[in-house]
Amino acid sequence: MSFTDQVWQRIEPVRNAISRHPFVCALADGSLELETFHEYLRQDALYLIDYSRALSALAAGARDADEVTFWSGCAHQTMVDERSLHASHVDVLEGAIMNPTCRAYMSFLLASTHAETQGVGIAAVLPCFWLYDFVGHRLREGVHSEGELDAHPYGDWIRTYTGPEFEEATRRAKDYADQYAQASDDAGRERMAKAFEVASRYEWMFFDAAWTGQQWPL
Repeated sequence: MSFTDQVWQRIEPVRNAISRHPFVCALADGSLELETFHEYLRQDALYLIDYSRALSALAAGARDADEVTFWSGCAHQTMVDERSLHASHVDVLEGAIMNPTCRAYMSFLLASTHAETQGVGIAAVLPCFWLYDFVGHRLREGVHSEGELDAHPYGDWIRTYTGPEFEEATRRAKDYADQYAQASDDAGRERMAKAFEVASRYEWMFFDAAWTGQQWPL
């Protein structure tokens, strides 16, 4: 069994919790309050700025030109394509302040990609690829035609994370995780697995923070 197969099984409770989360369920059926979605987009826009920095750090630590091209391309796509999706809904940075979950998640990703091994860094960023691909396809299954998707209030969000470009990026990110895991010793693979698990928990927390309207207490 590959490393990615193992860690995917390891986070099954997290995946199930994400699928059942009221934010994701309301996103799926279109009943999510618009302001809740907009606050999620604002936090995600702030997240993507530092996430692109994390991906750029992976490009700097890459072993060969193909890997450099992949991670740097992902960093560019994050800043251009995904943030354009956000901007089509709301002025994403107007008055936006990172909530505690977003701040903690980004601190974890930046530390993992700048201060850990390349393998650990890749494992840390992988859930943002894979879980969004997972959620996107779960939501797409509930929309039975392109016409229904066009009419869905969040159809463009669903379409972004089920498109062939995002699917291919997820596949390649998984491949790199498997390559680095195979080249690591048992301790290195366990550090990668823990990074993947922690980042997956943060993905649940990110949805939850948007749903609850999390703010700084002081």
